[in-house]
Amino acid sequence: MKPLPKVLAFDVFGTVVDWHGSIATEVKRIGLNADPDAFATAWRNGYRPAMARVRSGELPWTKIDDLHRLILDGVLNEFAITHLSEDEKKHLNLVWHRLLPWEDTIAGLLRLKSKFTIVTLSNGNLGLLANMAKNAGLPWDLILSAEVFRHYKPDPETYLGVASTFDVTPEEVMLVAAHKDDLLAASKCGLQTAFIERPLEFGKNVQRDDLAIESFTSYHAKNFLDLADQLGCK
Repeated sequence: MKPLPKVLAFDVFGTVVDWHGSIATEVKRIGLNADPDAFATAWRNGYRPAMARVRSGELPWTKIDDLHRLILDGVLNEFAITHLSEDEKKHLNLVWHRLLPWEDTIAGLLRLKSKFTIVTLSNGNLGLLANMAKNAGLPWDLILSAEVFRHYKPDPETYLGVASTFDVTPEEVMLVAAHKDDLLAASKCGLQTAFIERPLEFGKNVQRDDLAIESFTSYHAKNFLDLADQLGCK
């Protein structure tokens, strides 16, 4: 077993906060004429293709807030929702700033923070992540974002950027995430990795089939409290 890391870098969407449940709840709250789960899924499904357009150079560097709005406009069109004003669209787009944490998130982060430096490593932009932390009470030591490195995950610059920020070796950083492609990319850069099971990330009607233990994960945990136990955090 490798020595314990010094820095825990957290993926955010799905790992720390419940994007699907939060967006579905917002769709219900504002009375959109759309299936809340389908709307949330469609919005999130546009995420990777939009980032790919930036990574390929088709689009210039674009922060996630703006990509979310680009995707939202397409989803509203897909669901034939035409009655929202511009202000209402702006407010809906900012739901990503108001995503709610999983039940174990706050207590787990506080325990992990007692022993490690805890930071975000998200494709979300800095303003989004700061507002989310304020709204949800997320106790980060530092907010790091793809925006800082001008590269989206899974580009190596993001993972190695965390190590550079803290002047530590890659293996002294651990990526904590609920997404195995993220963890595999981090592992290839020399980071330690911790997989967090989030069986409800994609909603109650979607059964995840990727919860098995993998060779490229240093730790495998049910949630943040379980990870804290494994890492010896009181």
